[in-house]
Amino acid sequence: MTTLAWDGRRDTGYGASFTLALTMHLVLLAILFFGVRFASAPPAAVSVELWEPPPPPRVAEPPKPAPKVEPEPPKPEPKVEKPEIVEKALPKPKPKPEPPKAKAEPPKPKAPVRDLEAEKRMREQLAREQSAVNERLAREMAAREAAARELSARERAMAAWIGAIRNKIRGNINLPPDLVGNPEAIFDVSLLPTGEVLTVRMRRSSGHKGYDSAVERAILKSSPLPKPDPASLFERQLELRFRPQDK
Repeated sequence: MTTLAWDGRRDTGYGASFTLALTMHLVLLAILFFGVRFASAPPAAVSVELWEPPPPPRVAEPPKPAPKVEPEPPKPEPKVEKPEIVEKALPKPKPKPEPPKAKAEPPKPKAPVRDLEAEKRMREQLAREQSAVNERLAREMAAREAAARELSARERAMAAWIGAIRNKIRGNINLPPDLVGNPEAIFDVSLLPTGEVLTVRMRRSSGHKGYDSAVERAILKSSPLPKPDPASLFERQLELRFRPQDK
């Protein structure tokens, strides 16, 4: 008898197969037992074909799940840098000139409380000061007028003294026969209070040497010169101008 293989797996058709195999063996054993006991003739050879029941159909193992193939992550697309577009800055509009702001008027001072007595005293003080100023101006004006009159009288007296001196000197000048025109000669003359001539110096020539010499001789010849009137007009240094055609 062939031993059935046991693969350790439970099968739903195993019981039926086992029962069928056991029944067959029992049938064979019974046939052998009764055939040996009751047979009168020598037992004929019995050919028994032993067969092994087909192994139970193996239940197909459930197919192993196919390995999950994870899709490869998509490769990042190459970054294409966009060319920078430089925009030209538009010129800023010129700010409009603001209209001139109106000047705020200064606050008007509040009218002080009037003090009539103080105002009266102030007016009187101003009147006194104005009167004093007017008197001072009047005195100054009178003094200037007096000085002007005195200066005018002095100038007239000085002009008369210089005229007397020039007339005396001119009467002593002998004009040269070749003198032409009316040239001017200027001399500085130093005097004593008595009118005597100390020095004669020519400051500017007339351009005619004979006329210059004739004037210088006439000055020395006219000494002493006339004295001023009043005597307070006397000056030690005099500037005398001569022209041949002066009278």
